[in-house]
Amino acid sequence: MALARGRRAESMNYWPGFVDALSTLILGIIFLLTVFVVVQFYLQQEVAGKDTALQRLNAQIAQLTDLLAMEKSGKMSLEDQIAQLRASLAASQGERDKLAGQLQGAGAGADAAQSRIGSLTADLDKEKNLSQRALAQVEALNLQIAALRRQLAALEEALDASEKKDKESQNRIADLGQRLNVALAQRVQELSRYRSEFFGRLRQVLGDRNDVQIVGDRFVFSSEVLFASASDEVSADGMIQLARLAETLKTLAGEMPKDLPWVLQVDGHTDRRPIATARFPSNWELATARALAIVKFLRSQGIPPERLAATGYGEFHPLDARNTEEAYARNRRIELKLTSR
Repeated sequence: MALARGRRAESMNYWPGFVDALSTLILGIIFLLTVFVVVQFYLQQEVAGKDTALQRLNAQIAQLTDLLAMEKSGKMSLEDQIAQLRASLAASQGERDKLAGQLQGAGAGADAAQSRIGSLTADLDKEKNLSQRALAQVEALNLQIAALRRQLAALEEALDASEKKDKESQNRIADLGQRLNVALAQRVQELSRYRSEFFGRLRQVLGDRNDVQIVGDRFVFSSEVLFASASDEVSADGMIQLARLAETLKTLAGEMPKDLPWVLQVDGHTDRRPIATARFPSNWELATARALAIVKFLRSQGIPPERLAATGYGEFHPLDARNTEEAYARNRRIELKLTSR
């Protein structure tokens, strides 16, 4: 017995160092994920703000384009009016000159002709005034059109700058995501290596038994190791195995960060042969009762209840679908898995 205790102590000397490495790795992964979430949140906020600014600039450009079109239309209308006024002015000047010539050549009717000339001269002055006002309006419209074109150019320049900055932000997001993916992939590879080593050490603690297996990230116990047939009371041998597991788990829990939301999930499974007793009307009740019994035992060993969860799956998640005794034995099992809440 002293030799056995010495070997057990020798096999456990490596455990604190391994747990430190595993805890550090988990903290690193959580830190990377937190940085990724925070950075992506701020970048999304920045991109959303850029989209809003782009929409606002596009709306302003559309308004200025419409206003520019209206100003151009008004300018063309005024230019048409000026052309008409100039044509009318030329016609009036021609008629006035004609009447002046007639006045010089004929004495009779001179007064009437002189009156007509005066009237035409007044009309001519009015048309000149109208032409000058129209030209002034055209000049003002030209200035407004030039100002609108400058505003439109400035807005297009701001839009190009915003689109360029948005593209740079998208490239930064893509680059950050790629770098984080590479870092996370490296962390996952390290975690897989530590997990394999951890399961190998735990196998040494539990003993070399065929009815206790490590499958992926789960510890799989044959139901016969922990319970008698059709019973939910933990057997004496099962208590020994679960007590070893509880000690290992308490050591691991003492090294884990307090804010890490880990849970030991206990899943109960049965074979497909139905059970119908007063205590267990179906395999669901039996599987759930066994999972709950293990949770209660681990709690009695000092595992905090908020770190434990019990689930019963009955016969609905078999490992082997055959109708053989070997398949039934494989499907009657308890699975333990460290997971998050």
